[in-house]
Amino acid sequence: MKLIILDRDGVINRDSPSFIKSVGEWIPIPGSLEAMAKLYHGGFRLAIATNQSGLGRGLFSIDDLNAIHRKLYRELAALGAQVEAVFFCPHTPEAKCDCRKPRPGLLEEIGIRLQADLRGVPVVGDSYRDLVAAQAVGAQPILVRTGKGRETLEKHGEALAPIPVYADLAAVAAALLAALEQS
Repeated sequence: MKLIILDRDGVINRDSPSFIKSVGEWIPIPGSLEAMAKLYHGGFRLAIATNQSGLGRGLFSIDDLNAIHRKLYRELAALGAQVEAVFFCPHTPEAKCDCRKPRPGLLEEIGIRLQADLRGVPVVGDSYRDLVAAQAVGAQPILVRTGKGRETLEKHGEALAPIPVYADLAAVAAALLAALEQS
């Protein structure tokens, strides 16, 4: 099975400048869960890599984060799909840890724990830091215009020239699955 790594906020669910702190604030982007299910049923292993500095800032607890992820798991299970693992960085930017994207530590941990070679693995994000982390491990960065994606494209357009850009996760899933059918 192929692996795909997804950022969470802005790719799977709506993002918020004041963080997603509770189950009630976690609202899937229309079509994102269905796209994940299509990828899963198309032979992809799903992993999530997400910066969650709200933990380090004390804005929510690990129990809150786990409850959000349980909601994601339940909604995906209703579509016959599952996420293999959610990897998160709980640190604030000031911690200068290796696991906070754009540093590659979180993605490297996914490779180790899932025993996967990350070269060429699609990594879907909405921010420049997602794309930089993907490039650092030899993965294939993909930008979506949801979340911070439009802003990322405006701010870093020239640097993103070789990176595929899609409207949303549903468009990414359609393109990846079409490419698999052709190969």
